[in-house]
Amino acid sequence: MFMKIFAEKEAEKFLKKEGFEIVEGVFVSSKIGIKGALIKLGLPCVMKVFGKKILHKHKVGGVKLNIKTYSEALGVFTSLKRIKGSQGVLIQKKFSGKEFLLGIKKTPEFAHVLVFGAGGSKVEEKKDVSFRVCPVDKRDMRAMIKETKIGKRLPKKTFEILFENLSKLCELVERHPTISELDINPMNISKKAGKIIDARIVFE
Repeated sequence: MFMKIFAEKEAEKFLKKEGFEIVEGVFVSSKIGIKGALIKLGLPCVMKVFGKKILHKHKVGGVKLNIKTYSEALGVFTSLKRIKGSQGVLIQKKFSGKEFLLGIKKTPEFAHVLVFGAGGSKVEEKKDVSFRVCPVDKRDMRAMIKETKIGKRLPKKTFEILFENLSKLCELVERHPTISELDINPMNISKKAGKIIDARIVFE
């Protein structure tokens, strides 16, 4: 079966078109684009390796946080470009907040399943995740958030942002039933806003 994979750059472009909030970023394939990207985004920033075959950026040292100067950005760009499979570097505006995992998995038994839990680079160790078969009603969506450790005692605004984005994911798979996997990890939520920091989508 032919699978179409959207790595971070394409996935975030797709999700932005579908109405999701994405952290501001600029893709650069050479050092020439770095200065313009930093002028647009400001410092400090985050730099990530981009490559369609690089699935786990953290495991290959492909994510660099809190870059504070232009000269530092130049050095980081050089090191990220050396990573096997690198096609360039995604420079993102720094956006801090609590990290969440949101996603969709297509299973043989239940078709599309909605996923929610604790996000970040150590998501496999945390194992703080809940699942519901799509479509998910409002009551069940609230329950799936609250049954995780990270979802307990959340500020009202954070809960509302999560609820809104989980609802959007359910609507998204109705419009795009060929999605077999969609991972948003993390979505960072501050006191007032939530933004997707990283995403990956697999289509059948």
